[in-house]
Amino acid sequence: MTSSTARDRARPLRRLTARGRGEAHRVASPLELLFDLCFVVAVAQAGMQLVHAVAESHAGEGILDYAMVFFAIWWAWMNFTWFASAYDNDDVLYRVVTLVQIAGVLVLAAGVSRAFEDHEFAAVWLGYAIMRFALSWQWLRVAWSAEGPERTMALRYAGGVLLCQVGWVGLLVLPEGGRAWLFLVMAVLEMCVPVYAEKDHPTTWHPHHIAERYGLFTIIVLGETIAAATVAVKSAVDESDALGELLPIAVGGLLIVFAAWWIYFVVPIHSHLRSSRQSFLWGYGHYFVFASAAAIGAGLEVAVEQAVGTARLSTLAASAAVTLPTALYLLTVWALHARHFKVGVAQQLVLPGTALLVIGCTFLGDWAVLAAGLVSALAVATGTTLTARAAGRDGGVPASGPTG
Repeated sequence: MTSSTARDRARPLRRLTARGRGEAHRVASPLELLFDLCFVVAVAQAGMQLVHAVAESHAGEGILDYAMVFFAIWWAWMNFTWFASAYDNDDVLYRVVTLVQIAGVLVLAAGVSRAFEDHEFAAVWLGYAIMRFALSWQWLRVAWSAEGPERTMALRYAGGVLLCQVGWVGLLVLPEGGRAWLFLVMAVLEMCVPVYAEKDHPTTWHPHHIAERYGLFTIIVLGETIAAATVAVKSAVDESDALGELLPIAVGGLLIVFAAWWIYFVVPIHSHLRSSRQSFLWGYGHYFVFASAAAIGAGLEVAVEQAVGTARLSTLAASAAVTLPTALYLLTVWALHARHFKVGVAQQLVLPGTALLVIGCTFLGDWAVLAAGLVSALAVATGTTLTARAAGRDGGVPASGPTG
């Protein structure tokens, strides 16, 4: 590092200029890790409320509220992540504004229970607004430092984010029956902002950094799933002697989470993120990856409550609370990751076939979760075997990596 660069990095306030896409050794910063951990608080709150809704036989209503709240969490996280990949200069103002965004997600998390129980979205809207106004400020900083197409792009982002936030006011004033339609329209408009803003000047996000950020958040969400299931099992054991009923759920849940981790990280996805079109589809698709991974934990809690008789739903419904998000996770990871690295029809069919088998496990009664876990583990073993055979035929390791 030259002396002038060192002096620039030491300044408390610096121009917010684009970082190089080919920057070496780009990794997640400590501030980004704190950001992720605070966002998982909101994810945990959404999962907890989903558990209560499903356990009280309000699954349809609970899933809709979960989809709406989780979109706010995911979209704010994703916008910050891609912005940071392109423009993180780590100066004092950047850090302060990022901490404001963290404060916003904590406000949102505090309002999740009211959103589920009373359909009162004021706190959720306020928390989301805090995050979005802070992000708009960051884009205005970019515009102030940039010229030409880059400045236009930054202004489009800032304006689009603010206009969408105005649209979300409808959650506070519309009758309850119209909020789901408003959510659908506003979600589409939100996702159109990056497409429109970057049509003339793409941001210089870093493929390795983006892949790492998404991977780290996936790990954190899976960790939250294990934590939620552990708390549920502990509470059930403390309140009743039902270890025999809970053990299959605990083992099956653990196998599902282990398989979910293995399948996601089996290939280095950064090599696939070569264009804005590919990255948009990949980034947007992770809504289903994150939402389903978090929902697996909620489903395990529901299964535990049903096993000990504290949930007012059938065994079939409790099993579906685990198997359906697991199947969605498998299909989404296949669509976003695995299919780009599979060799041959047999490898391509492993994850879709596993998803169908997991859905079939729903009908196995008290053994449904354990069966789903064993099927998921079998998918990992099958993928490993198929890849090893392909490597033997080709005389080396194929592009799909160590496992299928």
